[in-house]
Amino acid sequence: MRSWSAPEVPRLSALGLPGPGPELKVYDSATRTVRPTAPGPVARMYVCGITPYDATHLGHANTYLSFDLVGRVWRDSGHEVLYVQNATDVDDPLLERAEAIGVDWRDLAEREIELFRTDMEALRILPPAHYVGAVEAIPTVIEMISELKAKGLTYEVDGDLYFPADADPDFGQVSGLSRAEMLPLFAERGGDPDRAGKKNPLDALLWLAERPGEPSWDSPFGKGRPGWHIECSAISLRHLGMGFDVEGGGSDLTFPHHEFSASHAQAATGETPHARAYVHAGMVALDGEKMSKSKGNLVFVSRLRAQGADPMAIRLALLAHHYRSDWEWTLSQLETAHERLTRWRAAVARPSGAPAAELLAEVRAALSEDLDAPAALAAVDRWAAEEGADPDAPAQVAAITDALLGVAL
Repeated sequence: MRSWSAPEVPRLSALGLPGPGPELKVYDSATRTVRPTAPGPVARMYVCGITPYDATHLGHANTYLSFDLVGRVWRDSGHEVLYVQNATDVDDPLLERAEAIGVDWRDLAEREIELFRTDMEALRILPPAHYVGAVEAIPTVIEMISELKAKGLTYEVDGDLYFPADADPDFGQVSGLSRAEMLPLFAERGGDPDRAGKKNPLDALLWLAERPGEPSWDSPFGKGRPGWHIECSAISLRHLGMGFDVEGGGSDLTFPHHEFSASHAQAATGETPHARAYVHAGMVALDGEKMSKSKGNLVFVSRLRAQGADPMAIRLALLAHHYRSDWEWTLSQLETAHERLTRWRAAVARPSGAPAAELLAEVRAALSEDLDAPAALAAVDRWAAEEGADPDAPAQVAAITDALLGVAL
């Protein structure tokens, strides 16, 4: 699947600024601690992508902006970044929406994925090296299910294949939840704990046998299509291998999605961990409820853009919240972000300013300490309010905000 085009990222060293920046520390959901990511020369990251039946709302944008910052901090600290993202371009919600509006599910997926690409480009989100659709990954998924089956780690219920949660001794370590806590979340987030014939209510679907009127593909287990969690396991293993640095997504993916993605991979390979850190962005609410497709309470990036919002102001509005926090969107936040953007642009248009090196150190320190974007924005605010005589500073500060915060001035 085609990714989107990459914005040009300024090289701070080319402008005489010191580097590299400090190593990134992030909150790891599995250990419940903020700890160093400590990647090798190539930092590896997998972020779960959209199910393309509506794209892109501010909850999506908040998530992908969070991991855009991860990649920017890694690059600034001297690493290459190998970033992989999927798109779940066949799944029940997509099929249901396509039927409801009377379009082919493939056309709906392609339309929404293209809109997602344009939104990501407008927000200056650095693209993944591999942007992989579930449909194109089906051969990889079949191969991985076959490996699990050969190890005796699958069982059948009316033609559907399931993965026993107990097959992975480390099941539960990603979320830290008890089984009692898992059950209601599993039912709420796509699981089927009450299905008759399952050995354990928490066992996860690997392969859904062909249903009338639904798309299906040939496999050694019969015609059908993949379950949700195995998709991300298979894609991440194919492109990143085991033990990659960060698996990311919204906090609602911690369980069951990331828990089972990890367990599938660990059971199939006999290795652990699937990812070295599990990083999750907070939820964005509207009118007191989490912004979600199922509730329909969505604010779309494309609609804000069509109404005249500067994409950099949208980005600043999101950056004003710590990535792990849950928060509620209001239109006044966009107005505040436009005001901030205007001040910053006026400041870098001046003939001189306060020296930029101290600001760079502040922004780097804030972002490297669990992506504290609000602190980074406050540092730029202080610089913009100062007077100074350094003629190189305005261009250097514009490069800093672009390279580290992704805000083009």
